Amino acid sequence: MLPWVSLAAVPPRLPRPTHVALTLAFALAAALAARALDMPLPWMLGPLFATAAAGIAGAPLAASNRLRNVGQWVIGLALGLYFTPAVLALIARLAPAIAFGVLWALALGWAFYRFLLATNGGDRATAYFAAAIGGASEMAVLAERHGGQVDRVAAAHSLRVLLVVSIIPFGLQWSGLHGLDGTSPALAAVQPGGLALLLAASAAGVALLRALGAPNPFVLGALGAAVVFTAAGLPSSGLPPWASPMAQLFIGVSLGTRFTPEFLHAAPRWLGAVAAGTLAMIAVTAGFAWVLAVLAPMPLATAILATAPGGIAEMAITAKVLQLGVPVVTAFQVVRYVAVLTLTAPLYRRELARGTARAG
Repeated sequence: MLPWVSLAAVPPRLPRPTHVALTLAFALAAALAARALDMPLPWMLGPLFATAAAGIAGAPLAASNRLRNVGQWVIGLALGLYFTPAVLALIARLAPAIAFGVLWALALGWAFYRFLLATNGGDRATAYFAAAIGGASEMAVLAERHGGQVDRVAAAHSLRVLLVVSIIPFGLQWSGLHGLDGTSPALAAVQPGGLALLLAASAAGVALLRALGAPNPFVLGALGAAVVFTAAGLPSSGLPPWASPMAQLFIGVSLGTRFTPEFLHAAPRWLGAVAAGTLAMIAVTAGFAWVLAVLAPMPLATAILATAPGGIAEMAITAKVLQLGVPVVTAFQVVRYVAVLTLTAPLYRRELARGTARAG
């Protein structure tokens, strides 16, 4: 019997914690199978593929937002440990390339928006915020404020991230482009005292960003605290070896459980356009990454991950596992994330004004 068939037989009246526990057990089995098959990013992609397939098949899966937040917190900490003074100096030298990456993301989002309008029609708000290369929850909120269809926006971002985190790691593994960057965390061994200080500082960073209403506080708050500790040479520590696989599993489950039977049946034409547009974005961004890699310069694989239209956590995890310029990829993705989130709404209002002027 297939795993998701047995899960589908679980009575839906079971308590939610039981569903979460069963889903995690299923995801863990999928991760171990993916590892045995030598799949790239097995701890994230195994659970992601398995829970997405099971969810579409109708299994009563459940993901915990708290566990997803824990996963993002751990990933933020792990990324921040790479930002030594030497790495920060390298990123400063790459500032023009990072700026070009932001401009590329905005242009790519605008082209994707025009494509969605041409293929699906409908309201501009839904197409615009579905096409922006930003976070799903943040773009859904902006779409709702501007009268867009939140469900379509959320579905578009979920499908985009699924395709990006599926295609790019496999492509990089098959091409042999891994282990090209020697950057490593400032500390690898676990130091109990330093780890306690790091956890406390990162908890404060997360709490501060949450209080300020900042987006993605668990990644950015933990990342910021770890960067400060690493760059300043404060007492710190590496993370336990099981922390990163656990975080990847939690994130993979949170992504995969977004896919349900209703997801595919809601708007197949819309989802087909999103899939086609995402594949095109991956292809043209690979070309842009090649140009950036020559001009910057930087390894091609690092440039691909740095400019890929995915999320911070997913692309940074890929860089970490494949040893492909973790701090550079993180810097590109974080700056782009903040820029797109800040500029998307004003640019949409400008697009509306231009549309009104043309109609007039």
